[in-house]
Amino acid sequence: MRHSPPRPLRRLGAAWPWALLLCAAAQAQNATPQQGEQIANNGLPPSVASCTSCHGAKGQGMAAFPPLAGQGASYLRSQLDAFADDSRGNPIMAPIAKGLTPQQRADVAAYFASLPSGIAATPGQADAKNQGAWLVERGRMQDGIPACSNCHGPGGAGVGAHFPAIAKLSASYMQEQIDAWKKGSRPPGPLGLMEGIAKKLSSNDVNAIAQYYAGASGAAKP
Repeated sequence: MRHSPPRPLRRLGAAWPWALLLCAAAQAQNATPQQGEQIANNGLPPSVASCTSCHGAKGQGMAAFPPLAGQGASYLRSQLDAFADDSRGNPIMAPIAKGLTPQQRADVAAYFASLPSGIAATPGQADAKNQGAWLVERGRMQDGIPACSNCHGPGGAGVGAHFPAIAKLSASYMQEQIDAWKKGSRPPGPLGLMEGIAKKLSSNDVNAIAQYYAGASGAAKP
């Protein structure tokens, strides 16, 4: 059977990195969500705090801490690995990730991936009078900015294993990540897309996108 890339990526005309996906799947298949749940809820005293103390009892996110529930296991694992090897800088997450073995990071990622995100994958409507709606649904191609929905899916619910859900991210968290990509202190992600896109987004753009998603069902207020 011939497999095709997710439809949003086909619209971009991008070559899907199947080798990367197969490798990630092979690494994740031995992950144990039950073990990950234990770490998420209890941590590994004394050096590793519980994930739920910052990210919520069911990974739903709290305040400045993003939701983890329903994100792809490969995506979560890659972020933990990036914190552990300092390719993604974060003074809170780095020591926690470093305190986990690769297997434990895979287990935690598998656990949060097994939880429902609570985000409905519902297509939105582009509105030329709403900056956020237009950027999410249409982008700004004259500036080389593709629609957020092309990679992050309808309703910002995420696509596949490596393109995360973004609907519940606050404006402040989004801006922190955009700034990190601009500075090169966060890996550029699949196909190296986000680093280039981030450099073209203004603070007003980011806030408008967050406000648009905040108005969607189940999204967090910025």
